[in-house]
Parts: sequence; structure tokens; C-alpha cells
Amino acid sequence: MSAASALYQSPVSGPRGEPAWPPLAQPFADLGAEFSLPVAPSPLPDPALVAWSEDAAGLVGLTGPRNAREEQAWALAFGGHPGPLTAASRATVYAGHQFGNWAGRLGDGRALLLGEWPDAEVGGSTWEVQLKGSGPTPFSRMGDGWAVLRSSIREFLCSEAMAALGVPTTRALCLVASSRPVRRERIETAAMVTRLSPSFIRFGHFEHFSYGGRTELLPRMVQWVIERHAPHCAQEPQPALELLRWAVARTAELIAHWQAVGFIHGVMNTDNMSILGLTIDYGPFAFLDAYDPLHTPNTTDSGGRYAFARQPAVAHWNLLALAQALLPLIDRPESALEVVETFRPHYVRAMQRRLAAKIGLERVEPGDGELFQQLLDSMAANRSDWTRTFRELAELPAAPTAPLPPALAAQFQEQPESFAAWVDRYRARLLEERRSDAERAQAMDAVNPAVVLRHHLAQQAILRAEDGDYSEVRRLLEVLRRPYAAPERAADALPPPQDSPPAALSCSS
Repeated sequence: MSAASALYQSPVSGPRGEPAWPPLAQPFADLGAEFSLPVAPSPLPDPALVAWSEDAAGLVGLTGPRNAREEQAWALAFGGHPGPLTAASRATVYAGHQFGNWAGRLGDGRALLLGEWPDAEVGGSTWEVQLKGSGPTPFSRMGDGWAVLRSSIREFLCSEAMAALGVPTTRALCLVASSRPVRRERIETAAMVTRLSPSFIRFGHFEHFSYGGRTELLPRMVQWVIERHAPHCAQEPQPALELLRWAVARTAELIAHWQAVGFIHGVMNTDNMSILGLTIDYGPFAFLDAYDPLHTPNTTDSGGRYAFARQPAVAHWNLLALAQALLPLIDRPESALEVVETFRPHYVRAMQRRLAAKIGLERVEPGDGELFQQLLDSMAANRSDWTRTFRELAELPAAPTAPLPPALAAQFQEQPESFAAWVDRYRARLLEERRSDAERAQAMDAVNPAVVLRHHLAQQAILRAEDGDYSEVRRLLEVLRRPYAAPERAADALPPPQDSPPAALSCSS
């Protein structure tokens, strides 16, 4: 246990028996009233702790609750009730492009920045702590400021699932349910997620000051990010340009991560893009089941702007919007454009590297791009399950005459000839590799998850939680913590039943 972990055990009884949480700093307030406003959370009535993440708690040196009394203490503290955690909460202001259109000022409409805690292991690093679903703020834009239980469960579970997959992401510390009624498509109940991140700064923070005609404040925002997260940029002749270059590279790596695990964000607006290259704001997301490159789970996205295969292009578009916002601090527009245009080659290299690992190749060779695309085309034609196909591919022998494993062949029943042609080419490519079948399978299982947060798994947990039973949320969290290991319950690794409807989610939750 680190010194920080020993210092920040929680909850610890104070002089009157109340929890004594680690003190929160709130340096964001020092930027000034133009960047954030003090807002107190609206506490949830009858708060109940649905679940907490031991892994996320460990990041800030917290120990999860050990009994019913401590669970209730967590529910009150992270359900927005008055106390030291909510004493200096603030809502930040940002803007953004939504579905390609300028939406103007947005800001934290239902989230509050409580402050920051030090990282439990890394000296000098911090984690911002944020409540989501904590009531209206000055930026709510006619919204009620609440989040409902079903969407909060999805965000809580997916944040931690993505972290376990190795995908850069914000984290979820805990989830609190409530009896408060909330109207969406139907009457539901409110919930709050406590999120952790090195920073919640988005592309939209820069857009707000630049597009909103407050360019004199833009250097302060840029300096804040550089000093805390990218200090190397300060040494360059144009720090803002170097920050853009840094963001382009991190975003390219992030999108390659998403595509590799079959993750569809669902609403890649610029206000949902992290300047640090983290996955942020889990709304109408989904993981691919049957591979359809143009699938989107977002019912609001009628044109498929944010479909799976379009995510790299959208990320590039969003980076252009970020570059436009930073132009007042860059000498020439051409310089910013040149930096953004590095996104595509960076993404292609990152994606090819990940696809090579997924099919067991030790390196990317000339011509492998065609090999990858031929496999994806065959998967699309056969509607092969994204996660199961790559997992089953590890069982394919390299020997040219060896039969296909039945579970793998089952993924290509509609057009088996296209896959058979690919297998021949793939086996020929494996002749250039040095690993044995067993070594290759082990390497592939380390990068191809057995379990992802499929929509039907989340729905099962949600339905039980809406009836007051949180056990499935907690059980599923434990499964998702070890995505590359075969789960104890085989059903967790299976695609949804054929009669299950695909994920169809709105942005309204």
C-alpha cells in the first residue's frame, strides 16, 4: 500500500461520527468566473449506493465501503448531500458542434466539478472528481439536470469496462440511485455517477472562448492544460500549435482503440471530445455484435453521422474545429491544418498495428492492409460477431490443410467462400511469422477480449436494478474487470439471442 493509500482510507469517522473524506482542492476556480461558476448539487432523496469500483477508488487512495453504514455514508456523500465533498462544487462553461452544427454555449448542464484529489501512486498527478446528474446548472438549457438510473448504470459499467480493456477513458468511482422521479420517454428514477479524470476539459472549452468572441481568455485555457498535462508544449515557439499536435496524436490513438474493440461512441460532438484523448460522456454507446460498419446505436443520429466506420472521419472533423478555435494563437492557418492532417496517417498506423495484433501478427508488413480489409469485408458480408470472431480466430491452426474450428466457421455461414479465400491468404502470411500456434493464440487472447459490455448484458442489469436489485450490476462489474479472461458464466461471452433487438438509444437520458 502506498503512503497516499494509507493516508486516504475512507470513510473514517470524524469527531461526530461523520465520514472524513480526503480534502478536495479546487484550483479550477482560480481561472476566474468566466470559466466556471459555483453551483451546489441538488441532493438525491433516499440515496442508495448501487455499486462502486475498487479499481477507480484505488486511483485516489480510497477504500470502498465495508458495511451497510459505510455504504450509506457513500450514498449521501456521492448523492450530492451537503458536506465537505460538495462545499466548493462548480459548473464549467464550454460550447460545441453537435451533429456538425454549431450549438453555441453548452457547459456542464448536469455535472459539477467537486475538485481534485491527488493520485494515490504518482506524485504530482491529480484526479478531478465530478458528479453527473447532480441537478440543473446555469448551463442546463431547459434541461432538468438529472440523469436516470438506466443511463447511469451504462456509464458506470462502461467507464470501468473500457479501462479494463486498456482504452483511455474517464473513470467511474461509484453510482448512487434515488427515488426521485424523472421524466424521459417514461417516468424513471434519478441517479448520480461520480466520475474521475485527469481533466474534463473538452474541445468545446476552447471553442467557447474562440468562437464566442472572448479570444483574450483563450491563452488562459491553453496555459491551464499545458501546465498541468502537456508541459513539453510550453518549450515550443508556438505552444498552442504544439498542444494541437499533442491532441491530434492522442485522439488518433484513442479512435484506433475504439475501432479495435468494436466500440461505438454514438455522439461524437466536439463537446464530447476530451483534449487529453480520453473516452468521455458515455451516452448512446454500444459495442458491435454482428459487424455492420454503418451501425449506430443512437436513434437521434438518423443520418448515421456517428456510425462505427465513420468515427475516424468524425474525429478528424472535430480536430479541424479545435484547430479553428486555436487559430488566434497560431501564426498561420496553414500550420494548424498541416498538424491536423497528420491525424489520418497516425490513425492508419495505429489501427494497422492493432489489427495485426488482433490476428496474431508480430509486425505490419507491406500488403497487410489488404489482408486486414479482406477480413473486415468478409465479416461484414457474413455479419460476423466482432468480439467472438477475433477471439475464435486464435484457435485457427496455421497448417494449410487443417480444418476450420467449428465455432469460427459458424461466424461465416452466409458467405463461407469469402472467408475461405481469406484464410488461405492469412495462412500464407503466417509462414513469415516465427511464433507457434500456441504462442500466437496466447498473444491474440491478450488483445482480443472474451467479454465486452454488450447491450443485452447491460439491459439485464438495468432491469434488475430498476426493481431495486443491484446484484447484477455488481456482478457484471466484476466480470468486466477481467475482459481478456474466459468468464465463469459462459453466457457473458455470448452474442445476444437472435431475437434481441439491437441497441437503440437516445441522447435524452
